[in-house]
Amino acid sequence: MRRIALALAAALAPASASAHIRITSPTPRSADQLKQRHCGQTGSARANVQTYRPGAPLHLVWDEYVIHPGWFRISFQQNGDTFEVPPASNGLTGSGAASNYPTEDLTGKTDPATGSLIIADRIMHGRSSFDLTLPSIECSNCTLQLTQMMTDKPPYEADTASDDIYYQCVDLVLSVSAPPTDAGTGDGTGGGGTAGGCSTSGGAPGLLLVAALGLVRRRRPRP
Repeated sequence: MRRIALALAAALAPASASAHIRITSPTPRSADQLKQRHCGQTGSARANVQTYRPGAPLHLVWDEYVIHPGWFRISFQQNGDTFEVPPASNGLTGSGAASNYPTEDLTGKTDPATGSLIIADRIMHGRSSFDLTLPSIECSNCTLQLTQMMTDKPPYEADTASDDIYYQCVDLVLSVSAPPTDAGTGDGTGGGGTAGGCSTSGGAPGLLLVAALGLVRRRRPRP
């Protein structure tokens, strides 16, 4: 029975344990956090949609499971999930020089090609949360993106083969009919808006694990 309980614990371990970063609040589109653009999964569908008022405050929280030197970027896309990829510095993509990693702080920039807005750029490595203000627009297909830029694997390749960036997204709706946001939380689960879909944190697996361990205890022979 002990072997069964250990196997069950391994099967129920969160997938995020092998990720580099994972948004913990609000609930992200998926627990998977990969290098595929632009939201961690190629062709992934919107899920766990959070609804806020335009211009509402939001407290974004993430965990960094695998530590790398570098920085974070938070971006917003009002229509879809295609974002600007951080450009190499001095046009030196693929040059082999470590200095070709992005160096410019592009906070506030709207990308003319994708329409995405960089809300905050070059967030210091080691931080795990950020208080931001959502754009003052209404949108039904908008997305918030967190990227982890790693700077320890030169050269930086700003293309689909890049292994320097991890992506994860939160799917949003901004509507004037949403409940007012509690500036103290801004997590889309109470006062800040309404969360659609199921939470990826999931309490059921933990309950199953506790039950399995309890079964092991009950089956242990008395001395």
